Amino acid sequence: MFDAKEFISEKVEWIRREVGGEKAIVAVSGGVDSSVTAVLAFKALKSKLTVVFLDDGLMREGEPEAVTKIFKDMGIEIEIYDVKKNFFQAMKNLTDPEEKRKAFRQAFYNSLANIARELGVKILLQGTIAADVVETVRGVKSQHNVLEQIGINPLEKFGLKIIEPVKELYKPEVRKVAKELNLPDSIINRKPFPGPGLSIRVIGEVTPEKVELVRKATRIVEEESKNLPSFQVFAVLLNDKATGITGEGTRAYGNIIVIRAVDSKDAMTAEPTGIPWELLFKMRNRIVSEIPGVSRVLYDITSKPPATIEFE
Repeated sequence: MFDAKEFISEKVEWIRREVGGEKAIVAVSGGVDSSVTAVLAFKALKSKLTVVFLDDGLMREGEPEAVTKIFKDMGIEIEIYDVKKNFFQAMKNLTDPEEKRKAFRQAFYNSLANIARELGVKILLQGTIAADVVETVRGVKSQHNVLEQIGINPLEKFGLKIIEPVKELYKPEVRKVAKELNLPDSIINRKPFPGPGLSIRVIGEVTPEKVELVRKATRIVEEESKNLPSFQVFAVLLNDKATGITGEGTRAYGNIIVIRAVDSKDAMTAEPTGIPWELLFKMRNRIVSEIPGVSRVLYDITSKPPATIEFE
């Protein structure tokens, strides 16, 4: 039986031993995995820890401000770094999902390594969980925060020693730890969001314009599904287009948005959530009326397996 209180006590002491007299950084995204890692690290290290948020241009609307406020309310200050240019440049002209993920990983660690050098820090704590490792090692998809398990030495490649306090946990245990740490419900119950952000919800090449489009669709889907009891609900922008009709009755060749909703316990398997038609129609109406250039909205009902939860 998993004991969250005992886990916290052991991990705080473990982090102190691992870091020793050094200073460390931890990057947060607002998700439960990185948030739990940050709070554990703060308990262990206090002033020896710098908490950072990488504003990579691939997050949901208002993410940097919302995350900063949540942590400030918990007494933890966050430094925001604008690294958008680094990420979009890294993924320019890439269309293959694995190549995009690898480019994101490179930009992610390069950015953190640069910040660490500025701060004179060589230790990075990150919220890798068991599902991240399993999917990467099995070749399902490369998670950006998995390195040593696939033969990359982060100390040699990026100059960073990486510490992963929650690597043996799956999402349900991480949520239990978050609750024991008194994290707010907005983090504990937050639906999972991929490490590479909206880049993997843009099928094909990632551009600021495409990301902005799927960001707007994401906001609409999340607002309308906030009371839907599902593991994850999100929007995807396909690389194809479809013929549509404008409000004036003229032909338009527009973008296609897919709505994806799944139920899962640990993200290793998943079944599609049965969204009521009335709610789907409401999402559809808002997406096509509020986002110029969208001509079609689809609803994905594929389970995992054979599909993955995310499209890429």
